[in-house]
Amino acid sequence: MSGKYATETLHVEEGGIARAAEILRDGGLVAVPTETVYGLAARADSDAAVARIYEAKGRPSFNPLIVHIASLAQARTLAEFSPVAERLAEQYWPGPLTLVLPRRRAAGLSDAVTAGLDTLALRMPAHPIMRGLLDAVGLPLAAPSANRSGFISPTSPAHVLASLDGRIDAVLDGGECEKGLESTIAAVRSNGAVEILRPGPIALEAATKGEGAIEAPGQLASHYAPGKPVRLMASEVAPDEFWIGFGAIAGDCTLSESGDLTQAAARLYACLHEGARSDKPRIAIAPVPQTGIGIAINDRLRRAATLPD
Repeated sequence: MSGKYATETLHVEEGGIARAAEILRDGGLVAVPTETVYGLAARADSDAAVARIYEAKGRPSFNPLIVHIASLAQARTLAEFSPVAERLAEQYWPGPLTLVLPRRRAAGLSDAVTAGLDTLALRMPAHPIMRGLLDAVGLPLAAPSANRSGFISPTSPAHVLASLDGRIDAVLDGGECEKGLESTIAAVRSNGAVEILRPGPIALEAATKGEGAIEAPGQLASHYAPGKPVRLMASEVAPDEFWIGFGAIAGDCTLSESGDLTQAAARLYACLHEGARSDKPRIAIAPVPQTGIGIAINDRLRRAATLPD
């Protein structure tokens, strides 16, 4: 498959999972809901299919992909699990935790999935539609966020189509995503240490922050960008700024009127999309507490505010 596509919108109640599985087995691309954001899925064992992800997203080839799996047993065939990795998987899977582990060379995955690295990023999603699709396809699926590379992640089918309509084969409609923030990514090292490569919904208290080379998505300095200058910690707003509020600051769009960080995480990308669509040339964002999932929210906001090199 190549060139432009008539992007289908598939509905679960109309056989959408079976149709999506058919497209994926044939090497196509399908945007799929997860509990975090919509992912752009392709079969992870096909060089051609994985190449289409990079092409559709305009994604740098050095930025590896997360591979989604249906079970821990399937994951063990793709990567090496230490006792620490086993404990993390058993505690947090299925759910919004991605583990970066030593890859098995005999796993049969496309080398492009790992961007040539010796590690592999694995996640077992909790969303029933994505889990149903993994069962129906019977293959591990590479699935980064379903948006153009570097821009705002999608939490609804409309967000996906605004960025990728005509570039992918289908969108499997699962409504709004529950968490609204990408998974926590943790690398388990050979000495048992755990490093956080990207903060997210799951906080691992004993982990340290990874500062090395890019091993997983979301580590680029400029990412999640709305295409306009973004100003953080804004307690007041200029006339030409779209204001994203939090708590007592209502703004033009609020992350959470009550100051609830979980709600703020779920609404973050929806507000950034609204700001990107507004006629205001700049975006200002109210202060968000640097605690709990607020750490992950502020990580995304800092990258959204960073201009690309």
